[in-house]
Amino acid sequence: LFVAAGLTEQKANETLKNKQVSASFAEAIELAKHTCEVDKSVGNLLYQISTRLKHKHHLPTIVSYVASKKLKTDIQLNCALDYLKNNPSMPLDESKFSEASGVGVEVSPAQIEDVIEKLVEANKAELLEQRYKFNTGKILMNARKLLKFADGRIVKSELDMQILDLLGPKSEADLEPASKPKVPYFVHDYKCMMRCIHMYLHCATTGNGHQIFIKCFVVSHMTISYLINIFGLMEEHLKITGGQVRTRFPPEPNGILHIGHAKAINFNFGYAKANDGVCFLRYDDTNPEKEEEKFFKGILDMVNWLGYTPYKVTHASDYFQELFDLAVVLIKKDLAYICHQKYEELKGINPPPSPWRNRPIPESLALFEDMRKGKLDEGSTTLRMKHVMEDGKQDPVAYRIKFTPHHRTGDKWCIYPTYDFTHCLCDSIEQISHSLCTKEFQARRSSYFWLCNSVDIYCPVQWEYGRLNLQYTVVSKRKIQKLIDAGIVRDWDDPRLFTLTALRRRGFPPEALNDFCAKVGVTGNLCILEPSMLEACVRTTLNNTAPRVMAVLYPLKVTITNFPNEAGSLDIKVPDFPADESKGNHVTNLTKSIFIERSDYMEIADKSYKRFASDQSVGLRHAGLVLTLERAEKSSKGDVVELFVTCKSVEDSPKPKAFIHWVSATSCLECEVRVYSRLFKHKNPEDTSVVPGGFVTDCNSDSLSVNTAARVECSVKKAKVFDKFQFERLGYFCIDPDTTDNTMVFNRTIPLKEDAGKN
Repeated sequence: LFVAAGLTEQKANETLKNKQVSASFAEAIELAKHTCEVDKSVGNLLYQISTRLKHKHHLPTIVSYVASKKLKTDIQLNCALDYLKNNPSMPLDESKFSEASGVGVEVSPAQIEDVIEKLVEANKAELLEQRYKFNTGKILMNARKLLKFADGRIVKSELDMQILDLLGPKSEADLEPASKPKVPYFVHDYKCMMRCIHMYLHCATTGNGHQIFIKCFVVSHMTISYLINIFGLMEEHLKITGGQVRTRFPPEPNGILHIGHAKAINFNFGYAKANDGVCFLRYDDTNPEKEEEKFFKGILDMVNWLGYTPYKVTHASDYFQELFDLAVVLIKKDLAYICHQKYEELKGINPPPSPWRNRPIPESLALFEDMRKGKLDEGSTTLRMKHVMEDGKQDPVAYRIKFTPHHRTGDKWCIYPTYDFTHCLCDSIEQISHSLCTKEFQARRSSYFWLCNSVDIYCPVQWEYGRLNLQYTVVSKRKIQKLIDAGIVRDWDDPRLFTLTALRRRGFPPEALNDFCAKVGVTGNLCILEPSMLEACVRTTLNNTAPRVMAVLYPLKVTITNFPNEAGSLDIKVPDFPADESKGNHVTNLTKSIFIERSDYMEIADKSYKRFASDQSVGLRHAGLVLTLERAEKSSKGDVVELFVTCKSVEDSPKPKAFIHWVSATSCLECEVRVYSRLFKHKNPEDTSVVPGGFVTDCNSDSLSVNTAARVECSVKKAKVFDKFQFERLGYFCIDPDTTDNTMVFNRTIPLKEDAGKN
């Protein structure tokens, strides 16, 4: 079907992989077949419709225009799609649609020749001086304005022919490449401003010595909407900042930061650091109903924990008066109005247009003041901006009424600005140079530029990059709260979650998270990864930073009947980092009675088993001793409860197949060890096609194992909360905040790298 409509076989196969596009394309083809034969020219237009049409209820109309040859060219289709995006409401005004789309407009070759002739004549002096180095784009741009619906290829061909007629064939000098002037970071030349500015983010050193290697460049989106008032305002901005790079990290204080925020923190702070700039931490505190003090503190704690210090900590609420004043400016320019449509009416893809859109300016100003004074009911009135966003959303809300006291301003305000209104204006007020945000905000870019230009203030450039998502988890604040309310996890810092507080509690070092973000890099694509890549970074970091100690999770008592010291105790020096003993050591106590791991003993060893057995000796790590079984004492159920062994020095014994860890039975510490595994069974627990019962039903009931019988050597007694260790042969562990004077609690951060030959 798709090949018959003009797609290549490869393109058809690629299209089939996108269910939404392929379904829309197939429907468009079937609709068109009622009127015409779907050849390549028609099929190309239908394919563009299937990929670009925002509101699918317009599909039959626009397809009928293509099938009946009312829309024949790419430029006509582009204009038609733009009109439908800006006018999504039904019914469609077909007369205005036809006018905007150039239906029935025919541009003759004579008209094209006449327009091009006049434009060439107007630029004749420059053409004769610069010859073929002249930038013909200027002529083509003016021709497009005068010949909006002409075929661009015919226009270009006519221009080339007339230039050849004027200048003659190209000479050798004409064929030499033109030298390209270096484009400064901020320029005042219109043509240069229209070029995309490339940021190549190279190796940057952050405050904690971490190296960020960003693998690619980000392209700025300098559209016409950005350039309207840029020149004078940019000059003023540069005077204020001295050309300094200024970024910001702007979280909402209604939840705890998660792994995706770590990337945003690294990018914003790291890019500023790489360019000797500064980064603000700005709380977007415009929704007092959901904001709590613990979230403000938690966000700053996590930024600091990752090794970054904000240039300034600011709040959107710092600028409430300025934002209100700018809203008044917008109303006075007839670019905003007071609306009484309810929230329920504004929801959905195609809400009805507001009957109050053309309300008189004085009336909107008076009602906005009534909103501020609390004279109108909550939910009854909003201030809306006269703008259509890139996703087709009409007239986004700028202010709404909320009678909830604000944590900083108290009851001074009862109207609060929305994100769409606040975000760009605060960036401008703080003289931010680079508004770096994730890809889902691309649909708000035109709104960002439009609003700054509408109130005549400096407009930063918004650059979008792909989000970072991890599989086997959820990061939505609402969904995490649901897990907490259901008792599945304890709180926002439950180590099975991927909030930053949870990762810290589990024992993930901040250096590992920064390293992970650097390895992921910055691209325009959504990045979805398994946790294993993050775990590899954690393992690498802890291998170099976590001192080694010995602990036994499931103890089996061993008594050495011929202990080599009459006092019954020996001090053993254990290196903190066996690969580099210069990093220090600690002393642990070897006594007549010790504990070993229950899994390190087997009554009868098979050929692959290398550890302790009735017929197989084993070495003790760091002690220089080899144990041989005398007898095993069993309970009435037949379980081994204690081993009685003899020992010899390593020098006097055949080399054992394995050395096992141990702790003293008389001088070790009892501790609680919590072992975590994946909270969810599927990679994407939010995918209802895989988990039809919802993400809560996908939870692994065995994701937490608590062991209260574990033992650890006493050298860790003075360690602090969040201190990290490698328990030899077991994994990396971190001291949990639940630790008390009587009981140490350890969280397993991550197991050691699996050895396929280990047994």
